[in-house]
Amino acid sequence: MIAELHEMGIETMVSIWPQVDVRSENYEEMKQQGLLVKSNTGVDVQMLFHGNNVFMDATNPRTRQYVWEKCRENYADLGVRTFWLDEAEAEFTTYDFDNYRYYAGPVEEVGNIYPREYARIFYDGQKASGQEDIVSLIRCAWVGSQRYGALVWSGDIRSTYEDFRRQICAGIHMGLFGIPWWTTDIGGFHGGVIEDPDFRELLVRWFQFGTFCPVMRMHGCRQPGAPIVNQAGEVREQTGAGNEIWSFGEEVYQILEKFIRIRERMRDYTRDLMREAHEKGSPVMRALFYEFPEDRYCWDITDAYLYGSDILVAPICHQHDTSRLVYLPSGAVWTDANTGRDYPGGQTVEVEAPLAAIPVFLRDGRQDWMIGLI
Repeated sequence: MIAELHEMGIETMVSIWPQVDVRSENYEEMKQQGLLVKSNTGVDVQMLFHGNNVFMDATNPRTRQYVWEKCRENYADLGVRTFWLDEAEAEFTTYDFDNYRYYAGPVEEVGNIYPREYARIFYDGQKASGQEDIVSLIRCAWVGSQRYGALVWSGDIRSTYEDFRRQICAGIHMGLFGIPWWTTDIGGFHGGVIEDPDFRELLVRWFQFGTFCPVMRMHGCRQPGAPIVNQAGEVREQTGAGNEIWSFGEEVYQILEKFIRIRERMRDYTRDLMREAHEKGSPVMRALFYEFPEDRYCWDITDAYLYGSDILVAPICHQHDTSRLVYLPSGAVWTDANTGRDYPGGQTVEVEAPLAAIPVFLRDGRQDWMIGLI
């Protein structure tokens, strides 16, 4: 199957979770070899999810080698080149940090390094196997995660405008933190009902924002779902409803297709931004003050940003809004990508944005090919 997909130009990504069920064929071996996170007291169960689980200890070099060998044998050697690293916090069911201990030390002292070391398992393993251009989708990160090909997504967020607004701020902060590869579940993960007009509107606005993120990616558990019953007659999970761009009606489909094409037109520009991030550490999503530090108004803006140095993006992030105020930093001339009208910087303008449009401004005549496309 993997070879057939490769022939079609499709990469296969495998989802890996770091917890080990006590019923797993690997549990006893890993426990005896000291490869699991240790509990200081009580029953040695660290997460309840379809059973009793203990986390593998990603801070232990021997654990990293053991886990990679399992993944190499069962996935990488078969042609899998990308991995989806979930539960990377690690997600203890009860966050009693003083009760858990890593190889690297007590969790309450060193717990934040776990996601970095988790990504390191796959980066080091793939590197040793001769693979280049390594990237892993992972749910969280810490200082240095970018060394190990971490493409961070913001987790299983809700399908609400409040969560949407938080993503704008989160993306800005991740760039400033030094991690340029960042993405979000477009539309949110939990709660999106595909026939709901309000959700469809939210999805469109989120998708427009995603067009101007380092990685554009749609994911979510759409509703209504259907229960999945296992051979024992137990309901453990459910399917989600359709989540393709054609799953939400013709109007939405036309808008989403338009922004996919805009994203594709930006391919060279985005690659230049990624190269700059690699060579200079420059964020892909940039706070306005990053480019305009002398403009004091830029320091307080959390709902607009620059995609690279040339494109100012101001998402519509409140329900039913079809316009918004946008501050244009001083020291540049800004062209409305929708209308082609020029505005001197240092002022706030009100911008119309019907459902099919997002306010975007172009700096000093750059990227003028976008005029009329947004």
